[in-house]
Amino acid sequence: MMTNVRAGYEQQLCDLVESSEQLMAALRAVRCLGLASWCIGAGAIRSLVWDSLHGFQEPSNLDDVDVAYFDAEAPLALDAEIQERLQLLLPSLTWEVTNQATVHEWFAEALGQVVSPLNSLDDGLATWPEFATCVGIYLDDDESLKVIAPYGLNDLFELRVRHNPRRASVSTFMHRVHSKRFGHRWPRLSICTP
Repeated sequence: MMTNVRAGYEQQLCDLVESSEQLMAALRAVRCLGLASWCIGAGAIRSLVWDSLHGFQEPSNLDDVDVAYFDAEAPLALDAEIQERLQLLLPSLTWEVTNQATVHEWFAEALGQVVSPLNSLDDGLATWPEFATCVGIYLDDDESLKVIAPYGLNDLFELRVRHNPRRASVSTFMHRVHSKRFGHRWPRLSICTP
């Protein structure tokens, strides 16, 4: 039964993404860069689903489109280079590009925290602050959409916001819940405080 639920949620997600001209254009733009392991995830996916489940006619404004990729051999400057290329391809969007293979370096430099390196794109998504946000989607060469959801899609589609303790502290999670105004923007959400 759980497999049927997951398959149903995956199909719903793919249908929603296919119905979004903006998101499909973003996926095609990233795909044309030829990255081996990538997805668009986080807010672009979360907002699309929650807007739909709330019956909103107009999509939420996106602060940015998060592109996650994994390349252990890539130079640090590649994130900025990809971001620039995407900005040229689709200047109407703001892009945020992150190589999941180097996130541990950012934690050390920006936060002074030592964390283990990640070993794949899926592993990277599995560290994002809320389980509902640990979702990415990419477009194959045959135009089929593929979903990456290390914890499944239940929280996303069941409007549940729960803290993922793998990397984010409780205070980081609570700051995100308030600063992103989850409860105000999507009033049907269940926000589970840790």
